[in-house]
Amino acid sequence: MQLCKELDILFESDTIKPTFTHVHVFLSLLIFDENQNGIGRYRLKEELLIGSGTSRSLIEKLKNKIKFIDVIREDGTKSNRRSGHVLTKKGMDFLKKFKKKIPFLILGDLDVLKDIIIESEKNFSTICLVKNGSDKMRYGVEQRDAAIMAAGSGATCLVFDGENLNFPIPSSNQEKNEKESVNEKVQDYLIDIVSKTGSNLEKGDVIIIGLGSDPKKSRLASLSSALTLL
Repeated sequence: MQLCKELDILFESDTIKPTFTHVHVFLSLLIFDENQNGIGRYRLKEELLIGSGTSRSLIEKLKNKIKFIDVIREDGTKSNRRSGHVLTKKGMDFLKKFKKKIPFLILGDLDVLKDIIIESEKNFSTICLVKNGSDKMRYGVEQRDAAIMAAGSGATCLVFDGENLNFPIPSSNQEKNEKESVNEKVQDYLIDIVSKTGSNLEKGDVIIIGLGSDPKKSRLASLSSALTLL
């Protein structure tokens, strides 16, 4: 997708390749957006679960290579002093395009979702919506693997057919077109979340529930899974 291509310059290097990935870049922009008074690299590394060197490299490239962030002082003026980083207009414009495809990333309630989540008592969940993501959805295996690669425990994907939220159809059932829908309680809960975030659920949209042993890992899992559908 064009959004990912716009970030390719961040990964170019004549020496050592960056150890951060696309999921770290997108999530960092969301975190900067949530912290409009500025955020430093130490806080960023904790949120992204990366090392200090990786955090420093990511901030440097976001600031100098694509100018998505800048440094700001407490009085709100730009400065070279390290008092926190904020999104620039260019960064905000890019994030707006991203949010048209993935409008939200929000912590889920596993007391409600436990009916569709394996080992729910051992995990936290983060829910995201991928607009028109079903075109690239097959059986959900790629999304699960992406979640695990991002330090998560897995991911559950649900496809909206215009009426119900369904699990991806296994290959053995595709010829029969047998759909398995979530129960009413789970569906009502997820539709309510979509509505409360100001989004709307349309045919072909995909809801992803990323899982992790802590909230930050589940957030990485959910977003990493979602990026496979861009």
